[in-house]
Amino acid sequence: MSLLCYNKGCGQRFDPDKNPEGSCTYHPGVPVFHDALKGWSCCKKRTTDFSDFLSIAGCTKGPHNNEKPPEPVKPDVKTSGEKKDFGEDLKPKFNEYVIQAPKPVESIKRPSPDEPFVRLQQKVSVSLKQSLEKLKLMDVNGPKETEVEGDEVKIGTSCKNGGCSKTFTGPESNEETCLYHPGVPIFHEGLKYWSCCKRRTSDFNTFLSQEGCTKGNHLWRKKDTGKKIVPCRFDWHQTGSQVIISIYAKNSIPEQSYAEGNSTLLNIHIIFEGEKEFDQKICLWGVIDMTKSNMNMTATKIEIALKKAEPMSWARLDLPPVKIMPKEREPENGVAED
Repeated sequence: MSLLCYNKGCGQRFDPDKNPEGSCTYHPGVPVFHDALKGWSCCKKRTTDFSDFLSIAGCTKGPHNNEKPPEPVKPDVKTSGEKKDFGEDLKPKFNEYVIQAPKPVESIKRPSPDEPFVRLQQKVSVSLKQSLEKLKLMDVNGPKETEVEGDEVKIGTSCKNGGCSKTFTGPESNEETCLYHPGVPIFHEGLKYWSCCKRRTSDFNTFLSQEGCTKGNHLWRKKDTGKKIVPCRFDWHQTGSQVIISIYAKNSIPEQSYAEGNSTLLNIHIIFEGEKEFDQKICLWGVIDMTKSNMNMTATKIEIALKKAEPMSWARLDLPPVKIMPKEREPENGVAED
């Protein structure tokens, strides 16, 4: 019977009777995210692309491990004089929250999504201008290295789809069904999840081991379309009057990047690091005032400040899609079916 290996960076299944020393390649360290760079504390390789981070090969060899890491221990709080366990109250109760769309009030009703789009005003920082100027000088004076890859996929190549840990073992790998996440990873207030299925967890290993929510074919090589569409980590927080979206894209190009929308919709288009492209469409949970919102661009990230139309707390950033129930079939000739 095959078992799942819980070593970080592995995620493969193995036979416990055939588990010699050196059969597993893994990361003994912890994931590190700093200034949009992603890597492991045990090795020095860093990347800005989350799917490339998941594909970083392990730096240590050893046997496979089928022991699941223990969940973080929640402390028991007891009062003096009586034994009362508040442990259950301290556990995150994600499933108990009922998220609803903002109810319209007499003062402000939810506007129609068909309102015309307005482009947000850009504010470009001095640090971004200086960084882009240095990159232009490097492009002129520095040599460019090109890598030419053939059509052949090498054995051991990792699947580039998010959430898939399979590697190419031969032509038979093309016949396998790929389970992957088509969305982007989101890290918000200690929670980690994919935007496509939103199974929230606070444990990074549990997040990495989440099975994909979509079936398709493996992607062994990223498509080269001039601009490389890549997932980009973004986060958001709110104040009483604003919603701030932070997009961790380095060296974004102001002339080719923008954010536009209306009172309830927002489209984000970012070109950064020369050839990388990030697009995100958001149906906002609440209502905003586009005339008092703006887009601030720095060398390390982009902040989109959205002015709330009314001072209220948003339950989330985006509005869940409305499920449309199928209509019942009308009886023929006016006679109801049994």
